[in-house]
Amino acid sequence: QVQLVESGGGLVQAGGSLRLSCTASGRTLSNYPMAWFRQAPGKEREFVASINWSGGWTNYADSVKGRFTINRDNAKNMVFLQMNSLKPEDTAVYYCAAGSASTEASRYNAWGQGTQVTVSS
Repeated sequence: QVQLVESGGGLVQAGGSLRLSCTASGRTLSNYPMAWFRQAPGKEREFVASINWSGGWTNYADSVKGRFTINRDNAKNMVFLQMNSLKPEDTAVYYCAAGSASTEASRYNAWGQGTQVTVSS
């Protein structure tokens, strides 16, 4: 089983940027498609972005398309989420997930503990 640890969250003003990192251990990350999800208070966990094992294919939620970029460095066992032009509605706990490129959270069998992103207006 792969273990995932997210980092890079924090407090940022609207219009700012953050870069989230997800570090994997236990298994070689290159074997897995990866994704980022987020969950705001009182809401269900929602898909943000996914990437295939090689990084040659990505998928984004409409709400973040053009602002967020997912990429990966298999040599370092890491996945990243570059978030630009942040909006208050992006405020959530962001989770890294492994095992699928699906938009459905139930398809993933490994999750990190999450990192808080707060965007002030």
